[in-house]
Amino acid sequence: MKGYTFAAKKSESVAKARGRELHISPKKAYEVMNAIRGLPLEDAKSLLEDVVELKRAIPFRRYNQETAHKRGIGPGRYPKKVAQQVLIVLQNAEANAEDEGLNVDDAYIKVAAASRGRLIKAIMPRAQGRSTPWNEETTNLEIILAEKGKS
Repeated sequence: MKGYTFAAKKSESVAKARGRELHISPKKAYEVMNAIRGLPLEDAKSLLEDVVELKRAIPFRRYNQETAHKRGIGPGRYPKKVAQQVLIVLQNAEANAEDEGLNVDDAYIKVAAASRGRLIKAIMPRAQGRSTPWNEETTNLEIILAEKGKS
């Protein structure tokens, strides 16, 4: 992972944060990032906190095979582990915004991206001298905040 997916103009003031090789599902992270993209900072934080407490579900748009419907949103789930990790990255972005001099009350999520990280390879021994791959996926998260009136 080289740089960010978004290149800000020189005059534009943004705050960035990134989580690298987090031990979460890339598919669930994709859905959570789609749900918070474009939201004001406080709304995104409250949504993620509600997901962790199993109060609100995240709508699953792409990876929704055999996913139960939730009231008001259609197919959805409660990706608790992913929401916790995204909340940490979002809090880092908020701290970076304060350090950059952005008004945190007017901040919104301009970019929310998830990409696959490296595969942690392992094997599980089986009977008769065989083995099965026991790999773990990792995910790279990227959040960029901007002020509402300035972008």
